[in-house]
Amino acid sequence: HLVLSTTQFHTVTMAKKGLLERLAAGPVIGDGGFVFALEKRGYVKAGPWTPEAAVENPEAVRQLHREFLRAGSDVMQAFTFYASEDKLVNRGNKAGQKIGVEAINREAAKLAKEVANEGGALTLGGLSQCPSYLTGLGETKVKEEFRKQVKVFVDEDLDFLLCEYFEHVEEIEWAIQVCKETNKAVAANMCIGPDGDMHGVSAAECAIRMARAGADVVGINCHFDPFVCLEAMKKMKAGLDAAGLKPYLMVQPLAFHTPDAGRQGFIDLPEFPFALEGRICTRWDMHRFAREAWEIGVRYIGGCCGFEPYHIRAVAEELAEERGKKPEGSEKHDMWGAGLRMHTKPWVRARANRHYWEHLHPASGRPYCAGMSRPDNWGMTAGHKDLQQHSTETTAEEMKRVMDFKKA
Repeated sequence: HLVLSTTQFHTVTMAKKGLLERLAAGPVIGDGGFVFALEKRGYVKAGPWTPEAAVENPEAVRQLHREFLRAGSDVMQAFTFYASEDKLVNRGNKAGQKIGVEAINREAAKLAKEVANEGGALTLGGLSQCPSYLTGLGETKVKEEFRKQVKVFVDEDLDFLLCEYFEHVEEIEWAIQVCKETNKAVAANMCIGPDGDMHGVSAAECAIRMARAGADVVGINCHFDPFVCLEAMKKMKAGLDAAGLKPYLMVQPLAFHTPDAGRQGFIDLPEFPFALEGRICTRWDMHRFAREAWEIGVRYIGGCCGFEPYHIRAVAEELAEERGKKPEGSEKHDMWGAGLRMHTKPWVRARANRHYWEHLHPASGRPYCAGMSRPDNWGMTAGHKDLQQHSTETTAEEMKRVMDFKKA
């Protein structure tokens, strides 16, 4: 990989524009979903979804960063999802004790910086919702959890901060306030759809409150597919415009189709998390998503769970004219299937055109499967007794209670 001399490193560092400068100039392409990708590769455990792989298997994390960089990502997001200390010791998770919140966040930050320096990308440190909020421990305790991570991000001099994957606007306001104690640019994403947050606050009001809390960039990530997210983004933009607020807009959706999901998004779907492959978006879906996002005014466009590097490459290729370049990974990918002209089979060569791929409705190959699912929709959110979190493992009594609830 690229090794920079001291002189080259300082030249790149001095020349690198910050997030807000880049957003003012054109689109910024984010990266994709680390926890799902690394779970499939055997480096993340489903359930806790915590990022101790940054310490235990750094090469796996480093390689995924590099693949997103090659695909066109402008930002290397440190792998710090669910890396608050209370999450690292939640329900029998031992990562907080064996490794620690400081070590996981610091190593994740170093990996992101290392790969970012190979391609002039920005770096960010991210906060996510934490068990202390769900358990009702209050603002002081929740902010204390966030500050442990933010201190590492500032020490490592990551370029900006991101509050992402928050279901309740109150909690993300607290996260933004902690981030604003630094001199870093702050982006903020909620994992909500058009219906708003889990306490019934509208998408428009969520956006207004994030902006007023101090976020420079606001938007949505995870829980819903690209097109459901864009419907929510339209509501956010309308609310912000009506309030006279002008933060940049950001969206990082799932790469799974979720037209049948309820307020809680894909985690209510019966296929979550181990049978979602039948819902995966194609690269052509991502071309459409990127164009529609850009046209409604979204300037930071990336992905979350299910987004692989080829999805990000499609976003970067769709916006190549606006960015003034194609990603490095395009050297092995002719747009709209043009490389199929080299295929040995004539019926496959006939597919080497944009019209074919833009108008294809892919079959699932699953003749006995329904087109839609029925979400579980249990209606539980912060304050419910079954969302009370603790450091000990989930008990047999707790499991019986949820299994009985499901049967009912």
